[in-house]
Amino acid sequence: MRTHESEEMYLETILLLKERMQTVRSVDVVTELGYAKSSVSRAVNLLAGKGLIAIDGNGDITLTEEGKKKAADIYQRHRVITEVLVKMGAERNSAEENACRIEHVISEDVLAVLEKFNQEH
Repeated sequence: MRTHESEEMYLETILLLKERMQTVRSVDVVTELGYAKSSVSRAVNLLAGKGLIAIDGNGDITLTEEGKKKAADIYQRHRVITEVLVKMGAERNSAEENACRIEHVISEDVLAVLEKFNQEH
């Protein structure tokens, strides 16, 4: 993983997969993101090294408490940005795609403005 954004993307992906599946393995992340197995393997090992995920003997990936919190924060940003873009007239698919990019670079103060807008509209 080269960037902070990639780490966040992997955590969010694992969180969402965990909501849909009983067990999540690297191959599931590969399928979801369409990345090479080697890239996902490297990223997963880095996340485990940072204590954000745990991998058991069967290859099942779970988020640690720190990983869950970080992933939930990322996903919350994603949802807020998506909803604001939809309310402003963007098609949902386009809003989702753009939210994926914006969520990694948005500042906390601007996110707070979007959250307020979202609550008021």
